Amino acid sequence: MRILGLDYGDKTIGVAVSDGFGWTAQGLEVIKRSSDTEYKKSILRLSKWIEEYGVDTIVLGYPKNMDNTEGLRCEKTKQFQKHLQNAFPNIAVILWDERLSTMAAQRSLLEGDMSRKKRKNVIDKMAAVYILQGYLDKKQNEKR
Repeated sequence: MRILGLDYGDKTIGVAVSDGFGWTAQGLEVIKRSSDTEYKKSILRLSKWIEEYGVDTIVLGYPKNMDNTEGLRCEKTKQFQKHLQNAFPNIAVILWDERLSTMAAQRSLLEGDMSRKKRKNVIDKMAAVYILQGYLDKKQNEKR
């Protein structure tokens, strides 16, 4: 079974998936939406990846503030988590602290000398990779 990583935003959802061993995360796509309440389209698209990869866990980036407080984005993320749990009742949906994941993705893309336009198209997918990789690394460290 594999794990799906999500970077949930107002207009996009970055999607990543683990390899079969649960060691590495790979970016899949960026789901574009017209609003943050457009759940059906997002759920339908995610169901394709869940079925294709046999996903048993979803790691949803949880955007806490740097001072560890929770703001409006956290509330919106929790609402999306509920929609995911209702749509996929047999799949665990885990909130994962995503602080600095977008900044790390941005830095990585800048180091790769990617143009601003190209970065804009992949930043959310890369952030999903960072979120999922952080979760996978923690799971591996717990096994040791």
